[in-house]
Amino acid sequence: MYSYNDRIRAVELYIKLDKRVRAIIRQLGYPTKNALKSWHREYERRLDLPKGYARSKPKYSQEQKETAVRHYLDHGRCIAFTIKALGYPVRESLRSWIHELHPELHARVVGRSNGVARPPAMKQAAVIALCTRQRSAHAVAQELGVCRPTLYNWKNQLLGREAPASMKSTNQSPPSQERDELERQVESLRREVRQLRLEQDLLNKANELLKKGLGVDLQLLSNREKTLLIDALKEHYGLPELLAQLDLARSSYFYHRARTAVGDKYLEVRQSITDIFESNHRCYGYRRLQASLTRQDVTISEKVVQRLMKQESLVVPRPRKRRYASYLGEISPAPENLINRDFQAAVPNAKWLTDITEFQIPAGKVYLSPIIDCFDGMVVSWTIGTSPDAELVNTMLDAAIETVAETNDRPVVHSDRGGHYRWPGWLSRMNDANLTRSMSRKACSPDNAACEGFFGRLKNELFYPRDWKNATIEQFIAAVDSYIRWYNEKRIKISLGSLSPIEYRVSLGLAA
Repeated sequence: MYSYNDRIRAVELYIKLDKRVRAIIRQLGYPTKNALKSWHREYERRLDLPKGYARSKPKYSQEQKETAVRHYLDHGRCIAFTIKALGYPVRESLRSWIHELHPELHARVVGRSNGVARPPAMKQAAVIALCTRQRSAHAVAQELGVCRPTLYNWKNQLLGREAPASMKSTNQSPPSQERDELERQVESLRREVRQLRLEQDLLNKANELLKKGLGVDLQLLSNREKTLLIDALKEHYGLPELLAQLDLARSSYFYHRARTAVGDKYLEVRQSITDIFESNHRCYGYRRLQASLTRQDVTISEKVVQRLMKQESLVVPRPRKRRYASYLGEISPAPENLINRDFQAAVPNAKWLTDITEFQIPAGKVYLSPIIDCFDGMVVSWTIGTSPDAELVNTMLDAAIETVAETNDRPVVHSDRGGHYRWPGWLSRMNDANLTRSMSRKACSPDNAACEGFFGRLKNELFYPRDWKNATIEQFIAAVDSYIRWYNEKRIKISLGSLSPIEYRVSLGLAA
């Protein structure tokens, strides 16, 4: 919204330059063509412009807002269903009402590259303590230094949402006339519990032996993998029961068991390759796998790694096209392109790149705004949220500035021509920190190719290969946050001598 002085200045210049709209917008950097013509018509009619903007009557009452938000919360938090049921409003209006009336639903995670993830052993111990109920969930959460929702999220990840949060037994005796019926029901439940326990044990063994996720489809495993699972559990379950559950023929089981007994000279290498592949988001190709094996003092050719990957069905996902763009027009003058596609830096904190990318999952849209250091590709800071607003990029910039607050580093910050990098909040932060702005040319994504490359790797390695149908916004944000930390700390880059960005800086004595 423009002040009175800004509007009167534009109208006077419009009259002086003989109504040349493009020349005025180029000189002032504002407004739009239609807005300028509207101001001129008002000036001709009144010989002046109003001091302020008249506020129109709201289209929807406060009661209608509260009704729409209540319907959204009570019916699965589906914006499309609420609009279809009530007949109003548009999506953006409903989102703003939700953020206004329930700001706690506006999920956002801000992180820096020095965080530490919770170990799996700690999560398992927390879930066991929660389910056995020796203490309250609040007490368990306080002891671990987390909140209760995080504790239940761990339970859902390890046991699934169907598993009860409490497994304490009760000692109520049924009436004698219902005892026979209850005994039949108990027997049926025991069979179901055994079946569920068998399925859970198979999933656990697949995770332990084959490094598969707990949600893996057992029917898609190879016959050799199924044989390994049966051998691991045949002491607790009968062979016919296991064969039926895994849909494996008896002859196939004994065939693969005999082949396993003969031995495979690449058996340990296969396991190592599978471990590396699964522990690195299933995104390492044969070059990175060979580099990882070399770091473990295992010498093997690239062709053998390719063959073993094919035999173990280790497939790296292919890239896809990006969709989201933050360009809002030339709302202010753009600085020069100082980077000029030179994404090499001799020292850290010399050149920073930033942009925004969008993830669309069934639960909603999530946006990521990172800062990438051209020195080694490390993510200096990042913000993940549900709206691509000014707060998303400003919070990320504040976190990045903190990393160089105690040094004399004043990097060049390069971005595309998105409106987020032209708003007053961004400009004031850049000026206060003495940072230099740089922008790509209009509609020229190669000018910010290094940042676009990071988004492509993230989506190909984390987003596209997984099924996010049952994931909540909070779970997806946590997954992206965990990936970025892994990217900084563990993901090796061939260009850095098969080291991760943080390992590379430590090797050069640039980080502790």
